[in-house]
Order: sequence, then structure tokens, then C-alpha cells
Amino acid sequence: MMDINIVRGIITLLLMLLFVGICIWAYSSARKADFEQASRLPLEQENDHE
Repeated sequence: MMDINIVRGIITLLLMLLFVGICIWAYSSARKADFEQASRLPLEQENDHE
């Protein structure tokens, strides 16, 4: 039977790997064009509050 500490360790490891995977995906060069387009959105939209 697995000890609760082994289960916690496995969950921690999986969550850490998930975090690293998301960071690699988000900062990959394939996403650069999407980030550049998103960074220009506030400048391109008209001010609807006035």
C-alpha cells in the first residue's frame, strides 16, 4: 500500500512538471507572434468609455 507521503510527493512532482511544461509552451518562439499581436490590442481598440 502507498503511504500518503508518497502520494503527496507524486502529486507535487506532476504539478511541477505541468508548471514547467506550461512555461516552456508559453515562452516558446512559436507563441511570439501571438504575444506581439496581443500586446498591440490596447493601442488598436477605440476608447469605448467616453
